[in-house]
Amino acid sequence: MIKSLLLVWLSAIAITFSASAQTTAEYIEEHVEYAQTLMREHKVPASVILAVAIHESASGTSKIARYLNNHFGIKGSNSNTEIRSSYRDYPSDRESYESFLEFLKSRSSFAPLFEKYDQFDYRNWARGIQRGGYARSRTWASQIIGIIKRNDLSQYDERPDDYVEPPAPVASTIHRSTKKSKSTYTVKKGDSLNKIAKSRGTTAASIMKKNGLKGSALKPGQKLKL
Repeated sequence: MIKSLLLVWLSAIAITFSASAQTTAEYIEEHVEYAQTLMREHKVPASVILAVAIHESASGTSKIARYLNNHFGIKGSNSNTEIRSSYRDYPSDRESYESFLEFLKSRSSFAPLFEKYDQFDYRNWARGIQRGGYARSRTWASQIIGIIKRNDLSQYDERPDDYVEPPAPVASTIHRSTKKSKSTYTVKKGDSLNKIAKSRGTTAASIMKKNGLKGSALKPGQKLKL
């Protein structure tokens, strides 16, 4: 009797573990069809929808995914008694997916993305969602794009055969000198230290110090450091 109960208990554990140990490939297969349905309705790449869900829910194995059906890390109240969490609960996975799209469309920081990008441009969607403040991590967009590439999720975006992917934006580098740029002034006839200092927003004493002057006398053509 005890042996039979033990076997039943172990079987239950095995089933629970099997359900929670879902692979990413299995997760994609389970949710790709609905991700594409949402893509066609809202013009957000299915690849992005899936990648965000994979990232935020650990391919459906996280606690909030298993107990709350929350696949996108969206916070809110819940009525679950099995775990304590600050995340929303949903009646089903699909309603979590729908909530993600509603969340993006209802926030002013994300709403412009729907006008700016189409369903084929997963890179800019990922970057735009990060810029909008969806996650604190500075590498969040790179992680999402990495998931898309590793799992070839762009194949689900229904790209036209002649689609040309936009080039990745090149980060502009602005070289700023830590020192103030050197400025010089050529003395003209009639100039005085006070006149030059006033026109350049400095003082006569400062000009004298920078140029090693012992007096205020100036000569036309003389170069002064300012």
